[in-house]
Amino acid sequence: MSLAAPVAPLAAHPLLIFLLALVVLLALARLLGKLAERFGLPAITGELLTGVLLGPSLLGHLAPGFTAWLLPSEPSQMHLLDAVGQLGVLLLVGVTGTYLDPRVLRRQGKAAALVSLCGLIVPLGLGIALGLLLPSSVTAGEKASPLVFALFLGVAMCVTAIPVIAKTLSDMRLLHRDIGQLTLAAGMIDDAVGWLLLSVVAAAATIGISAGGITLSVLYLIGFVVFAGTIGRPLVRKVMNAAARSSAPGPAVATAVIIVLTGAVITHALGMEAIFGAFVAGLLVAGSPEAQVKLASLRTIVLSVLAPIFLASAGLRMDLTALGDPSVAITAAAVLAVAILGKFGGAYLGARLGKLSRREGLALGAGMNARGVVEVIIALTGLRLGVLNTATYTIIVLVAIVTSLMAPPLLRFAMNGVEYSEEEHLRRIDHERWQGKRAEDPESGYERPAAA
Repeated sequence: MSLAAPVAPLAAHPLLIFLLALVVLLALARLLGKLAERFGLPAITGELLTGVLLGPSLLGHLAPGFTAWLLPSEPSQMHLLDAVGQLGVLLLVGVTGTYLDPRVLRRQGKAAALVSLCGLIVPLGLGIALGLLLPSSVTAGEKASPLVFALFLGVAMCVTAIPVIAKTLSDMRLLHRDIGQLTLAAGMIDDAVGWLLLSVVAAAATIGISAGGITLSVLYLIGFVVFAGTIGRPLVRKVMNAAARSSAPGPAVATAVIIVLTGAVITHALGMEAIFGAFVAGLLVAGSPEAQVKLASLRTIVLSVLAPIFLASAGLRMDLTALGDPSVAITAAAVLAVAILGKFGGAYLGARLGKLSRREGLALGAGMNARGVVEVIIALTGLRLGVLNTATYTIIVLVAIVTSLMAPPLLRFAMNGVEYSEEEHLRRIDHERWQGKRAEDPESGYERPAAA
């Protein structure tokens, strides 16, 4: 019996184009990301702008020949970049899960639940209503029914972004404040529900809307979560603790990557989104405090290399010239308005129901409104499933950029009227003592290394 011939390796020229694209995207994304941070903007703004500058919105429109030479023009070549981007997305979502601390959720229970519930239901309902009103000829992808598109738009409107929120709160020295803790707790609930809803809508887009199909997808989701919480949780903790015994970080990093990708494989094999499995797996990895310090190098690689490449390649699919069409521009304005008013208003309503002040409600609304990378992931998922076309993909990524830009100035304005509590001051001192730092005037928001 003759053995099958091995698959031929990637040819020299396609490999050259692939490597050149990676170098250009990563270098420019890092440069523009740092430039954005210098102006007080989230790094995601510059990283997405990389693809906008190199893609059909600008360079591809002005110099298509140069763009075709610089970046992959064939689908097979672009798929190589997509593979790197998908790996980056799954690890990014998994790393996000490792940041979340269930103890925060337990401490902030009632208020977090109210903020999250209102911040989910209000934009979800408004998004679905808007999706049903918009003309499908302008908005929906070729494989989407009007109802599936409306459901997908509702999910896109209700999500938040823990990575962007955490980075913004950290940069503004707000992580130790009650509002910072509450925002993370509510965002944690939103992220979990958002990935679950995305999986259900993605299943509906793939197999069609039917009672049997949706019920089966929900049962798969419940079964996976129950399995992860009962069998997976102690098993992952045991494996991660064993890997963390090594003095080197390598075993813990490799084990965490395997666990996150295994979660993605399981949910994808069940017909759900791989992202949901990666997120749940990241939560399980977070259950091993012994391994957390060893995962610093993984977070560095994901946040500094893989995530910028993913965001830059996502920007390549944006076409801002589509906004020159009046119908698309009007649609963009409507979607952006619903996204901001729904999420901001819902979080503010939840804060007020939770007996928080107006300033605290404004701060929560500003933090929860930041969509960031999560919105980009959802937009790419919709494009891949055929639920979105290029115009609506561009609009949803635009929502991610605008809402992420809004968060820092609004948070700064709102928190100016929220006084420090004694508990917040003590929490900050504990945090700085853990980092080997000394507290300064709590109103200044700045830290300096402890004297030798």
